[in-house]
Amino acid sequence: MKTRTLVMVVVLLLLGVAVYSPGTKTLAQGEGLAGRTITGTVYFVSGRRPGQSLPFTLIINRITSSEEVSQLNSALRAGKQDELLRTLSHTEAGRIQIGSNVGVPANAIMVTDEGDGRRKITVLYQRNLRFAELRYGTRSVDYPFGYAEMYVGRGENEGMLIPAARVRLRDGNTWEVEDFGTFPARLMGLRVRGRSPVG
Repeated sequence: MKTRTLVMVVVLLLLGVAVYSPGTKTLAQGEGLAGRTITGTVYFVSGRRPGQSLPFTLIINRITSSEEVSQLNSALRAGKQDELLRTLSHTEAGRIQIGSNVGVPANAIMVTDEGDGRRKITVLYQRNLRFAELRYGTRSVDYPFGYAEMYVGRGENEGMLIPAARVRLRDGNTWEVEDFGTFPARLMGLRVRGRSPVG
């Protein structure tokens, strides 16, 4: 299956903390999302479930710390994707659910302020590999991550989801996220539930 590469501008602004420290406005606002739940609908444009819509839930227990983000970036730089996977497997920031199943841990949840009352939430998680993928050694095992990107606050709450992704480091400070030959699924009608509204 032919793959396409999506260059997500997940720069050091998001994934490396050379620009921001824990005391910055962006991190403080991100912490305000801890304890909240985002619900909505995921619509699959292509892949195994083209045209299918399923419920989507992201439970945010905490925001990934600047130290953890730095460790993830260092792991990717040092050992590429395998080392990132090992480091990521030891962290948990929440839970992501697609459909009616119990979901998987959301290993990293990062938040940045987009201005004008909008925030970007980036989620990276270790996806469950199916038995057939492991048994037959299909190419999809090289895409062990799930990746989601959401925009919430003022305006329309929406985003995208890559159910099977691989991650590379580009130019030393940008994460390049590649999907497994399908268009990213759309996240629609997102609602933030919790102590107070966003935006």
